[in-house]
Amino acid sequence: MKRIIITNKAPKAIASYSQAVECRNTLYISGQIAIDPETGNIVNGGIREQTERVMENIGAILHEAGYNYLDVVKSTCLLSDMSDYAGMNEVYSKYYKKEFPARVAFAVKELPLNVLIEIETIAMK
Repeated sequence: MKRIIITNKAPKAIASYSQAVECRNTLYISGQIAIDPETGNIVNGGIREQTERVMENIGAILHEAGYNYLDVVKSTCLLSDMSDYAGMNEVYSKYYKKEFPARVAFAVKELPLNVLIEIETIAMK
């Protein structure tokens, strides 16, 4: 049985998808971008500021579903430019200090709303 996760502490879906879906003690969080859930706007700044907002959005969804960052097993990081990798990794590392999740990071041609980063997350209990 699946459970749809929705919180107003993360951005509303901008298309036909759920913020997250839980199935059999596994939480699948849709790709999060740097939208401030309070304003609905993309955060100002560069890769560090955008990654911070993305990680906060992920944290809000994890919390709503009863998970935390230690439950994360896999992250997929999509960057608009691989030259932003170091800045993204600097912020990302603040949220995962031990028991790091598996991760892949790569550049894509374009991201929604022209953001610099999008992160998809899988967590398990």
